[in-house]
Amino acid sequence: MAELERGEYLVRAANCVSCHTVPGGAVLGGGVPFPTDFGTIYSTNITPDVATGIGGWTFAQFDTAMRRGVRPDGEHLYPAFPYTNFTKIDEADMRALYAYFMNLKPVHAPPKDNELTFPFSQRALMGFWNTLFLHEGKFMPDPKRSTQWNRGAYLVEALAHCSACHSPRNLLGAEKSGALYAGGSFYDLDEDRGRVGRGAPNLTPSPSGLGAWSEDDIASYLKSGISTHARLMGTMNEVVLNSTRYLSDSDTQAMAAYLKSLSPAGAKPGKPSERVMALGAKQYDIHCGTCHLPTGLGSADTAPPLAGSAFAQAPDPSSLIDLVINGPRTPQEAPSLAWQRPWQSMKPFRQKLSDEQAAALLTFVRNSWGNAAPAVEPKDIDRMR
Repeated sequence: MAELERGEYLVRAANCVSCHTVPGGAVLGGGVPFPTDFGTIYSTNITPDVATGIGGWTFAQFDTAMRRGVRPDGEHLYPAFPYTNFTKIDEADMRALYAYFMNLKPVHAPPKDNELTFPFSQRALMGFWNTLFLHEGKFMPDPKRSTQWNRGAYLVEALAHCSACHSPRNLLGAEKSGALYAGGSFYDLDEDRGRVGRGAPNLTPSPSGLGAWSEDDIASYLKSGISTHARLMGTMNEVVLNSTRYLSDSDTQAMAAYLKSLSPAGAKPGKPSERVMALGAKQYDIHCGTCHLPTGLGSADTAPPLAGSAFAQAPDPSSLIDLVINGPRTPQEAPSLAWQRPWQSMKPFRQKLSDEQAAALLTFVRNSWGNAAPAVEPKDIDRMR
């Protein structure tokens, strides 16, 4: 029983539910779409159903899929499944994960066919990809670092696979090793708009990342969905609600300690034009200054700070644009989380701002009060409407 409980905890830490459970569908039955630049990949059934899941897999086969991205039939998995991170999971944890999955109730859920363009639909090509970008090997603790730091590094790098969303990727879809955690881009599928871009903030302690966040701020956000700098919304809804809120306080503190120890990263952008900044300042005064304050510092009663905001300065502004144009995507059901504090609800500005006005406003926010991030263009606004 202890191993099964440990396995359940590890499944939470790895956030398996979010990626392998469609809304209203069977838990871990797969079918979640992952739109990419190469087409759409669907997650698979990871319950112990023999016909459609992993019920017929031995531990060795499970271990190979997790560490090397290779199925029992010899076919390669696509790295939308983060085996590039899971390769670092230690032996005991891997066995606990396997035991947990094999003790679940089997769900008959045939996998959906991926919708990838040629030649990316040819799985054999992943062998070459792995040669270039897969660095196999279990996590090795750094003897020069504390137990807390090593625990945080293990959780962030292996199980929680934070780099998968928060790192930029190259033209072949691999994380850029020289810019890990410096912010990333990915897509969601929207019922009305189809493939929608998202931007993940810089998690390094740079001024454009988590530089203004304390370790306690980070741990609080992971545990409850809120800190003095941000509240839960967007893609992080699933991360906190399905994963990090279930972690122990010591584990969220360890993750925070590790993230704050990273080297600051992120390219410094050029300054936007005075004309754009002036137009943005005017829009900010009209629409934002009352709640976020002229200083961009916000307040506990009205709105979060924009000064030093990792979200506002994310390299890819897609999520910020979506927030302003379409309104925040806040959790629908989270009665036990502290995110329900008296910050005012933000309304969408879709009808109030033209593309040029919205672009100038966000460029102003991203380059005021010490912030520094690439300018937002009117075409970026149009794309997110």
